Amino acid sequence: MARPITKVAEPTLSEKEKQDQKVERVLQSLAQNPEGIQATIKLLQELHDSGILGAVNAAVEAKEDIAKIVVGQMVRPPVTNMINNAMAAAGGLAELNPEMTKKLMGGVTKGLQQADEALRSGKKVGIFDLMKALRDPDINRAIGFGINLLKGVGKGLKD
Repeated sequence: MARPITKVAEPTLSEKEKQDQKVERVLQSLAQNPEGIQATIKLLQELHDSGILGAVNAAVEAKEDIAKIVVGQMVRPPVTNMINNAMAAAGGLAELNPEMTKKLMGGVTKGLQQADEALRSGKKVGIFDLMKALRDPDINRAIGFGINLLKGVGKGLKD
C-alpha cells in the first residue's frame, strides 16, 4: 500500500513568470476601470498644466527640509502659545451650552447694530439718560448678566 502524501509541492515561479502575472493583474484592473483611469489621467494632466504637480513633486522631494522648517517654526514660543490658547479655548467652548452661546451671540449682534445706529446719530448721553436707562428692562437684564459674568470670572481667577 502506498504512503499518504504529506507534503504538497507548490509550483515555483521564476521572476519572469511572477512579473508576467503582476502585469496581467494590472491589465485586468485597467480593463475593468477604464473611466476611472481616464479621469485620473485627465486630473494628472490638469495638475501638470497648472504647475501644481511640479510643486507637489518638489515638496515631496524636499520633505526632509520642509519637515525641519515646520518643526522649527512649531517650537517657537509664539506658536506654542497659540496652540495652547487654541486648545484651552476649545476646551472652554466644549463646556458651554450651545443654546446659551447662540443666544449670547444673537444679543451681541443686535447690540452692535443698535450701537452703530446710536453712533451714527451723534446724540450725546447725559446723566439723566443713564438714570432712565437703568429702568429699561433690556439694559437692566444686560447689566445683571454682565455683573454675574464678572463675578464668575472673578471666582475662576481665584482658583
